[in-house]
Amino acid sequence: MTTWTPHVTVATVVEKNGKFLFVEEHTEGVTHTVFNQPAGHVEKDETLIQAAIRETMEETGHQVEIDSLIGIYTYTPPMFPDRTYYRFLFAAHVVEYFPEAKLDTGIVGPAWMTLEELIETARARSPLVIKAVQDAASGQRYPLSLVYEHQNSPFTSSLDA
Repeated sequence: MTTWTPHVTVATVVEKNGKFLFVEEHTEGVTHTVFNQPAGHVEKDETLIQAAIRETMEETGHQVEIDSLIGIYTYTPPMFPDRTYYRFLFAAHVVEYFPEAKLDTGIVGPAWMTLEELIETARARSPLVIKAVQDAASGQRYPLSLVYEHQNSPFTSSLDA
């Protein structure tokens, strides 16, 4: 019997001069490289926004600032029906680029493409990659105040949660 596992992930859509920032990467179960937004899992003691900033830097060498929430998406890959990804997608803009940054293992590098160019590659990691750009391009945005991330402090107790 397989155990179902939820995965909390973040991703950023970064647009500049009509092109979007993607990550060319190797992924489990696929023989060729694929394109994804800068994305990854939220780590312990990390907020969603901190994770989105960190993942974008680790995968592309781009330091970003988060502007808004584009949406919350779920995806269960056909090849891994025991996994469901809960993806918090943020719009961001580049603050600085570090071309010499050491990128995460499995990352080929960043790539700037239009949505049409991405579709032509037929190498989007999942349907969420295309949907994310479509939603961003349509102007879908929600204020960051929609995301409340409670931080524990010495002044809170377990009863407050």
